[in-house]
Amino acid sequence: MFESHFGLSASPFALNPDPAFFFASKGHARALAYLKYGVFQREGFIVVTGEIGSGKTTLVRALLEGLNPDEVVAAQVRNTQLDSTELLHSICIAFGVAAGGPTKAHMLAALEACFTALAGHGKRALLIVDEAQNLGLREIEELRMLSNFQFGSHALVQSFLIGQPELRQLLRSPALEQLNQRIIAACHLGPLDGQETRSYIEHRLQHVGWSGRPSIDAEAFDRIHAHTGGIPRRINLLCSRLLLAAWLGDDSVIDGAAVQLAADDMHSEAFGTVPEPSSTVESSSNTAPVAQKNTP
Repeated sequence: MFESHFGLSASPFALNPDPAFFFASKGHARALAYLKYGVFQREGFIVVTGEIGSGKTTLVRALLEGLNPDEVVAAQVRNTQLDSTELLHSICIAFGVAAGGPTKAHMLAALEACFTALAGHGKRALLIVDEAQNLGLREIEELRMLSNFQFGSHALVQSFLIGQPELRQLLRSPALEQLNQRIIAACHLGPLDGQETRSYIEHRLQHVGWSGRPSIDAEAFDRIHAHTGGIPRRINLLCSRLLLAAWLGDDSVIDGAAVQLAADDMHSEAFGTVPEPSSTVESSSNTAPVAQKNTP
């Protein structure tokens, strides 16, 4: 559609997380550094939280693309609406392990055997649990128990917990004190600020061959940030609508009025009303890091 009209090689604002579009904002660069630090440490838990649409999945995929499969065998669990037995079964499936039986004991034995075999070949297991805020206390405790698996003096598996802000509150539970002692780093992804919002948009456009057509004026960038709050997924939704409107209207410039019109249309479609126009543009911090190291 509008891609060929504007000479773009692909859709710059597709909603599907794609590590090729990873934008290293201050917050996302910090979070990726924490994940890489965790991989280097070879043990413990790393926790990354962020609002819906803040770029957590793209962040994880960027990490996975940089891992050496000859050293790290990574597996993801994405469906976390599970009880503890179902969670263990999902972990078995993620690592390609036959459960060996229906009980937790069977599954734990099968996983330990898998992780031990990997260690024997000079590899280690990395478990990434997405949407971890949906887990209950018993399910999180099962993850801690997995971290007890040892090969000599080294942990057989480490876990990264990725989730929405509710995960931070969940992990504060006194019942999870032992797990908290194994969290070596944690951070929270905040929204992009105004300048980062502009850089993010330009980054994605340039990745698909944008030559400045359509052009986007300064007021448009400000209004995009105001209407999306700096949340990457919301930015993608609004910018896709703006490119579509520019194509349909044969416009070569996206200005503040175009952003306001598109934002009003999207709000009306979603809620049946048009919001009051925003008279100010607020700038927000990109990240709210919560780093910590715990000693045994």
